[in-house]
Amino acid sequence: MQNLNIVPFVSVDNMMKLVLHVGVERVLTDLAACIEADFRRWESFDKTPRVASHSEVGVIELMPTSDGALYGFKYVNGHPRNIRAGLQTVTAFGLLAEVETGYPVLLTEMTILTALRTAAMSALAAKHLAPQGATTMAMIGNGAQAEFQALAFAAVCGVTHVRLHDIDPAATAKCQRNLAGSGLRVTPCRTAEEAMEGAQIVTTCTADKNHATILTDNMVGAGVHINAVGGDCPGKTELHRDILLRASIFVEYPPQTRIEGEIQQLPADHPVTELWQVITGAAKGRSDARQITLFDSVGFAIEDFSALRYIHDQLKAHPYSEPLDMIADPDDPRDLYGMLLRAKAKAA
Repeated sequence: MQNLNIVPFVSVDNMMKLVLHVGVERVLTDLAACIEADFRRWESFDKTPRVASHSEVGVIELMPTSDGALYGFKYVNGHPRNIRAGLQTVTAFGLLAEVETGYPVLLTEMTILTALRTAAMSALAAKHLAPQGATTMAMIGNGAQAEFQALAFAAVCGVTHVRLHDIDPAATAKCQRNLAGSGLRVTPCRTAEEAMEGAQIVTTCTADKNHATILTDNMVGAGVHINAVGGDCPGKTELHRDILLRASIFVEYPPQTRIEGEIQQLPADHPVTELWQVITGAAKGRSDARQITLFDSVGFAIEDFSALRYIHDQLKAHPYSEPLDMIADPDDPRDLYGMLLRAKAKAA
């Protein structure tokens, strides 16, 4: 039984060791399965839009949820200008706790884990929404998330060919280099239009914190599945509004997506379908070969909960963590000050 006063802490180093030990593709498929299982019990979770603190340079957010037995939250930021200073655009850490005692049972880095869970979520949505037999994906935006997305779509959806484009050729070269040896056919492209040639799936994942038009209406043909990842806060979008009007739109949690997602461009009553309903069979996903499906992905706390739960379970077999003396443990729970006095006496 775990000593609840000592919390397992997964550092960046240990997260990398765990992921490499299990295997990146295996972790991605496991996370997709874990998220899918939790989406099937969607109604058992507390749900609230993330608590966001916006500034001119970025956003800092808390993403909490609970299934009644465990409580989890993630701290995450989004600062697009960080890249100019050699800093990550997105960083994160997370905590999992017992509801019964309120004691934490896991503290972990989530910068790497968020990249993995975001890619797993994208691939899970495509598994239910993309055209049957899709093998080619356009990856527009080749930053920190790109390789994870490509590998997740390969592992979960059977994608074999990725066409890359970024306004920064160095980012595309980086992505192509990192995917060498992955088994994927990788094609660098000079324009977004070129990247989309022959693609049945289009993933957009850019970092600019503005209303951008990464895809125009005339770029999107019938039957395509769009995985819109980059539009994830108020004022930040990637798709032309006319694409949304032609597409069947699927979202995680409408109260959050209407504020942060591509659909912030549409009236508040524009119809969308919650992805958990597709996964459980309560609503239809793709129903027509010519249908344009759009997963308006902003990230939701249940996905982070699934990732935290997965890591917590993995530590039982793969002990890539270190004990963190995080919770005070007085001899008498009512005598916290006495604990201080005893520490003072020992130090004297």
